[in-house]
Amino acid sequence: MVINKLEATFGKLDGDKLELHEGLNIIAAPNESGKSTWCAFIRAMLYGVDSSERQKAGYLPDKLRYAPWSGAAMRGSMELSCGEREITLIRTTKAANAPMREFSAVYTGTNEPVEGLIGASAGQMLTGVEREVFRRSAFIEQGKLAVTPSAELEKRIGAIVSTGEEDCSYTEADARLRQWQRSRRFNQRGRLPEIEDEINRKNRVLTEQGSTAAKRDKMHRELEDAKKECARLEEEMTESRKTVRKGVLNGLMNVRGEVSAASEKHERAQKRLAECQAAFNASVLGGEDCKNPEAQLRADMGQSLELKERASKSVSPAAALAVAALAVIFAVLGIAFSEYAVYAFCAAGLALVVGALLFVSLSKIKASIYEAAKQRKKLLQKYHAEDESGMAACLDEYMRLRDELQSARELERRAADELAAMRRKQEQAESRSISELDFAGGDSHAARLGRELAEAKSKCAELSSAIAEQNGFLAAMGDPMVLASEISRLQDEHDELSNEYDAISLAVQTLKAADADIQSRFSPELGRLAAQYMSRMTDGKYAAVTLGRDFSAAVRENGDSVPRPAEYLSAGTLDLMYLAVRLAVCRLALPEGSSCPLVLDDALVNLDPERKKQALSLLEDISRERQVILFTCE
Repeated sequence: MVINKLEATFGKLDGDKLELHEGLNIIAAPNESGKSTWCAFIRAMLYGVDSSERQKAGYLPDKLRYAPWSGAAMRGSMELSCGEREITLIRTTKAANAPMREFSAVYTGTNEPVEGLIGASAGQMLTGVEREVFRRSAFIEQGKLAVTPSAELEKRIGAIVSTGEEDCSYTEADARLRQWQRSRRFNQRGRLPEIEDEINRKNRVLTEQGSTAAKRDKMHRELEDAKKECARLEEEMTESRKTVRKGVLNGLMNVRGEVSAASEKHERAQKRLAECQAAFNASVLGGEDCKNPEAQLRADMGQSLELKERASKSVSPAAALAVAALAVIFAVLGIAFSEYAVYAFCAAGLALVVGALLFVSLSKIKASIYEAAKQRKKLLQKYHAEDESGMAACLDEYMRLRDELQSARELERRAADELAAMRRKQEQAESRSISELDFAGGDSHAARLGRELAEAKSKCAELSSAIAEQNGFLAAMGDPMVLASEISRLQDEHDELSNEYDAISLAVQTLKAADADIQSRFSPELGRLAAQYMSRMTDGKYAAVTLGRDFSAAVRENGDSVPRPAEYLSAGTLDLMYLAVRLAVCRLALPEGSSCPLVLDDALVNLDPERKKQALSLLEDISRERQVILFTCE
């Protein structure tokens, strides 16, 4: 199989296209340009997107990680060559919770459907391997060169190096046998521990059955003694209560008397306050809406004095008479001197006009004086005063009433505070009284008796409960013969399960021995191939690679006798080792003659130039057998 062309709406890709060819494909692009997204898209087109994955802390499933940034539905197409056929795979999304679930495969150019090629198995049919085998062998994600084990991968490699059967995995068989072991004996959850616990419990019941009656009889005797002690304490408390009650009642009467006195004092203060408030409201200024009556009255007094001064002004009528006389004189002179009559008449007319104007002006002044007197009278009436001294007396009366009202308010407040304090004192006294009458605490004789009586009653209750429990236990134990029969039955079941457990344990040991034999062929073969690749990429510096069943690897340098584990290697050497193991796994896990492509995402990023050159040369050789797609930032 050779991938020819990709078109993706996937993650940051929005209708982007990528063309490939046979052999080695090197796609160089800077970081964050979508290389890892293209890798994930290739896997998704072959095997689909697993919609069952759920988001976890620190992990985002592909259906969320690669949701198109544009908001469009996830989709894509892949054109590939499979033998002599050209096929186009198309995956689209109809439901948001099932991305790329819709699948179609058609022959490129004709759009005729490809029979038998469905979405669920398309990847396995085209590559020859399942999703997990592909992911752990031919699909190398960024930063994940190390091989992670899986039952499917183990089956394929084990089959190649041993029997050729892929239906059996040592890991799966071992897990199944150990599950059977755990179902019979595993901590306290297996059947054998359950039976053993049941046998031990029933034996304890038989053993305790004889001593339970003696314990119960002893408890009966202790209960009778405790009841006698309760009776004695109750009698003593009766006398103590009389004494305590008398003292408590006397104290309460004293406190209640103080509260009554404070209440009467508060009522008198309230009455005085009401009287002062009524007198204040009935005063001339008490009902004013003005925020500052004092300032307002003083302003009104000033205004009244000003109006008084204006009203005291008068206009002499002699001035008007003088003007009129002057006009008459000018008129008489005009007649006497007729030869100058024109001038005389002009003078007389002028005098008459001036007199008229003066008369009008004097009339307006008189009206103003009248208005001032009217306003002053209105102000005096407002304060029920005859003059300004009456207004001053009104102010004095206001200030006196105001001071009396303030004093009454302060007196009422102090009386209210005193009453509240006395009521709190009463509540505290009543609370203490209740506590003392109930013998709730304190160091008094009554309190001590109360505590002793409570302890005695508690002991009686405990003994009664314990006796009832013992009686119930005796009833629950049942017939000893029945218990013995049950123990015998359980022992038989225990013996049978023990024999099964021993047989399973033998099977586990036998399987382990068989696995050791397969491992003796599995690991060396995989290690031999990995060593070949490692030696080539390092110019023969590293001669051997050792692998465990979990694909943990170590390398041995030429001339050394001890392999070096991964934690002792540099980042570049570590990547080379894991790349060599990956290529070896591909060689063994992928079917012979398989067309499964090899996809690598920045797998050579930590290599120095020389080793990177050697690795590329190796990949080029591999690309002669299968398509290699290498995404790199260089």
